[in-house]
Amino acid sequence: MKNIILIGFMGVGKGTVARALAAAEGNLYAIDTDDMIESLENRKIKDIFMTDGEKSFRELEKKTAKWLEKSVKNAIISTGGGFYKVKNLKKIGKVILLDASFSYIHQQILAHPNAKRKLEKRPLFQDIKKAKTLYSERIPLYKEVADTVISIENKSPKEIAKEILKTLS
Repeated sequence: MKNIILIGFMGVGKGTVARALAAAEGNLYAIDTDDMIESLENRKIKDIFMTDGEKSFRELEKKTAKWLEKSVKNAIISTGGGFYKVKNLKKIGKVILLDASFSYIHQQILAHPNAKRKLEKRPLFQDIKKAKTLYSERIPLYKEVADTVISIENKSPKEIAKEILKTLS
């Protein structure tokens, strides 16, 4: 099996679904591009955005994508909300969009026990009006690059993982 790449808007649960998928499959590791960038830079995403800006962060995503293409096989890769823009995305693996409405994503974040931390971790989600505009801009672009679209609304991570596995068999 080649890599599975999970894309979608910030807060949709890509990391959680990646871990559920890894547990369900048993032979795959879940890795996260934002975690990889934080490791590489030895600082948090929000600090990279604050200090160096979004453009610099996007360059780090490109660097990460090149490394993934050359070095990673048989993994589930959860990505940041803007990672779908990397030019070599399809060379890294099969692209699966985790899809949900903006209001559903926002509700899920606010209902989370660590809601404050979840919001702080997402620099582009600080202004809800701007986040909603960004969501509206990105959804058609996500759908354009996705090999498969999975609706995640009102489903557990395990249910989503099972649905993804069905699409791959």
